[in-house]
Amino acid sequence: MAGLYFRVSPAEWKKRRYDVKTLAFLEKHEVREGAFAHLCKYQSLKEKDTKDGELHFYRVCLQDDRILDAVERAHSFIRLSPLLLYIAAHELVHIIRFERGEGDFDAAAEEKSDEEEKVHRITRNLLKPATDPDLNLVLDCFSNRYRIGDLVQ
Repeated sequence: MAGLYFRVSPAEWKKRRYDVKTLAFLEKHEVREGAFAHLCKYQSLKEKDTKDGELHFYRVCLQDDRILDAVERAHSFIRLSPLLLYIAAHELVHIIRFERGEGDFDAAAEEKSDEEEKVHRITRNLLKPATDPDLNLVLDCFSNRYRIGDLVQ
């Protein structure tokens, strides 16, 4: 869905370097309190990338303990699969925007907050065609009116 939204060709997807890890496989510095997931960016100067002179990739660091806790606290209000769909789409939007230069991974805190709002808006828009009642609840939780953490605590 992110690929269709951004019109990413299959060849362009192959250039996107990222992986996904759950809490059990994260390094200490990849664990982040207060988030369902976050991105880490890794760079290697050994291999050269034709675009910027260095090879880099992103790691989507799922904080699955926090995700599962939110679903449990919501008492079936929020379902796991639509929440994971939202989280995955959100992180892929970040990766695409960073790779295209539309966002800055190393931005200052205020800019990161603005980027986060843009990514939330884009994620809601790209998921709208797939909405069902369970996904609608997740989308509402990430709307400007609510934050999912407010609803499940």
